[in-house]
Amino acid sequence: MNEELFKDQRERLIRYLVAEGYIKSDKVRKAMEKVPRENFVLPQYRQYAYFDTPLPIGYNQTISAPHMVALMTERLDLREGELVLEIGTGSGYQAAIIAEIIDPFSRGVGHVVSIEIIKELAEFAKENLMRAGYDDRVSVIVGDGSLGTFIGRELYDKIIVTAASPKIPQTLISQLKPGGIMVIPVGSLWSQTLYVVKKVSIEKIEIIEDIPCVFVPLRGREGFREF
Repeated sequence: MNEELFKDQRERLIRYLVAEGYIKSDKVRKAMEKVPRENFVLPQYRQYAYFDTPLPIGYNQTISAPHMVALMTERLDLREGELVLEIGTGSGYQAAIIAEIIDPFSRGVGHVVSIEIIKELAEFAKENLMRAGYDDRVSVIVGDGSLGTFIGRELYDKIIVTAASPKIPQTLISQLKPGGIMVIPVGSLWSQTLYVVKKVSIEKIEIIEDIPCVFVPLRGREGFREF
C-alpha cells in the first residue's frame, strides 16, 4: 500500500473518531493526523493500520485501538511543554501521539518518558519512533513500569498507563505533580474500568470512573506478578 492510500485511510478513520466523540479537541485530531500508525504495527498488519481495532505486536502484546488512543489522550488534557510518563511503550504509537502534542515542533520543550518491561518491544518501539521522527521527544526505558521512574528527580505533569493494573499504584501517584492527571485501566485480568486520577494537591486525590475497557495485564511489582 502506498503512502497516499494510508493517508486517505487515516483521514477516514479520524472523521469516524470525531463523529463518534472519541476525538474532541483540535490538538488530538492534529496529532492523529500527523502520526503514521502504519509505522507502528508489524509488517503483516500494515494493511489493517487504520481499522479501529487493536493489533498484535508480538510477545502477547497489542497496539491499542485508535479510539482508545484518542480517548485516553483526550483524558490527559495535554499541554505543550509537559513532561509525561507512559507505562507500557508497546510499539511506540501512543508515545508518538503524546509527543506530537507536547512538543509539536520538536523544540525540546516537552518530553515523554516511556517504560517497557519487554526488552524486545522496547527496541521495536525505539526503531519505530526513530523512523517516524519522534526519538528526540521520547525516551524508552526497559524496566518495571509499575514502579515508574524519575528523570532528574522531576515529577510528571501527566502519567498514562497502557496496561491493566489490579489497583492504582501509589508509587505512580507519588511521581505525579500536584495538579497532574493519570489515566489508568484498573480491574481484573479480563475486564477493567478506565480511571482518571487527578492529583488536586499533595494530600487530595480525585478519582473518576470512566468507561469499561480491556487491556493486556500490567506486569511488575505493583501489577499482576504472575505475568
